[in-house]
Amino acid sequence: MNVRDVLVLGAGSAGLMAALTLKRRLPQLNVRVVRSPDIGIIGVGEGTTPAFPQHFFDYLKLKPQSFYELAEPTWKLGIRFKWGPRDHYHYTFSYEYQQRQPDLPRNSGFFYGPEEQWIGPYSALLHHNKAFPRRADGTPYIHNRHAFHIENLKLVRWLETTSRTLGVEVIDATVTPEAGPGGIAALVKEDGTRLTADLYVDASGFRSELLGRTLGVPFLSYSDALFCDRAVIGGWARTTEPILACTEVETMDAGWCWRIEHENFINRGYVYSSAFLSDEDALAEFLRKNPQVTTTPRVVKYRSGRYQHNWVGNVVGIGNSVGFVEPLEATALQIICVECSTLADSLIDSLCEPNPSLIELYNRFNTQAWDDIRDFLAVHYKFNTRLDTPFWKACRSDTRLHGAEFLVKFYQENGPSVVAGVQLLHASNSFGMDGYLAMLVGQNVPHAKPYTPTEQEARKWRDHCTRWDAEARRGFTVRQCLDAVRAQGRTGVWTVPAK
Repeated sequence: MNVRDVLVLGAGSAGLMAALTLKRRLPQLNVRVVRSPDIGIIGVGEGTTPAFPQHFFDYLKLKPQSFYELAEPTWKLGIRFKWGPRDHYHYTFSYEYQQRQPDLPRNSGFFYGPEEQWIGPYSALLHHNKAFPRRADGTPYIHNRHAFHIENLKLVRWLETTSRTLGVEVIDATVTPEAGPGGIAALVKEDGTRLTADLYVDASGFRSELLGRTLGVPFLSYSDALFCDRAVIGGWARTTEPILACTEVETMDAGWCWRIEHENFINRGYVYSSAFLSDEDALAEFLRKNPQVTTTPRVVKYRSGRYQHNWVGNVVGIGNSVGFVEPLEATALQIICVECSTLADSLIDSLCEPNPSLIELYNRFNTQAWDDIRDFLAVHYKFNTRLDTPFWKACRSDTRLHGAEFLVKFYQENGPSVVAGVQLLHASNSFGMDGYLAMLVGQNVPHAKPYTPTEQEARKWRDHCTRWDAEARRGFTVRQCLDAVRAQGRTGVWTVPAK
């Protein structure tokens, strides 16, 4: 295979991210995107992880200014979990559970008590509904340990604009795949025109038009670890609510509810299991607990799992056409970044002539990434003791942990130790040991090695918590930071946001 021409099926976030990545990294390629009315866009609020800005601003070296102007994001510093026995806890992107303070003998996970509300400076900021700390000169310190909340349509607008600027062609057409000896022979338009390419990217979402429907690649279910298969989605225009710098995740009767923060809109969605709750009852619970919802709620059906291979013949799947693990848009965009970058790097290193061993390695790497997400999410469900509904009882008794089983066993025997982190997780695991510690320590999962600090150590820990609290209270809200960034963009000078 000599790849000179690439045809992407699907013009949602996955398809445009693939096209943009390939054209930016391999400008000699002819890259076209087919936008078909048959392939819908879910269009819910998008969260991201730090992999998103790293992909676009570091790996692709795009300028952030146009992204801020067109996508109009807000910042995301982590996740607030209303999950387990605590009132809430935070998972930040700053590795707070595995951090060790220089004057303490063990990492912070051992000192984080069940009644404490933060474990480091970044979780303290989130607890106080702040985004970024204050510099000595009074301006916000907007560091790079952040992600974004983005409205889907605005994200797609920025992706399409940027792709077209780089030379990607977008074709509006309804097409039918035509199979051939090497995978796909053509995408045939309604008027009979055949669109051909050397490499086809399947970004058709749940339909998986090329990998699933046309090539018949087997689908592997995650239903023994992830029981949910529906989501009811709604939201409301922001009024006086503060803009949170985190995604909020709340335990519900038969699943969980997300809250994604946009500047002028709040997106809410209830992920649930139809085996435990009807669509009607899910909608009723969703509206009862979210009376602010003004949009007409809609139900999205899905199945959790992945296809056996990402790359088959001359077809590479990206995003939901390859796998889906609940409506976790941050995780979905993260894995799309990984899939796109590994595809681009594979073509670069093979001089655009990918061979069987490279394709096999690509498949191993990216299918492992999907399984990593399944394992991480399974831990969320297995140990959530907040409710005793039939759904949550089933999760605690029946959820299979798969690849996370030994890590959980290690934690139960050794506590939040990080001594074996590099052995428990492979280097490319997106969540890392700190992610697992956030879920296990945050949910007060018991272990055999509780640590009782000395009186002096306990005093030092309290001093750290007090200092983090004071620094967080002086920090800036999302609104203040947005105003500061926009003023800086207009004048070129940082100004201190109004209190």
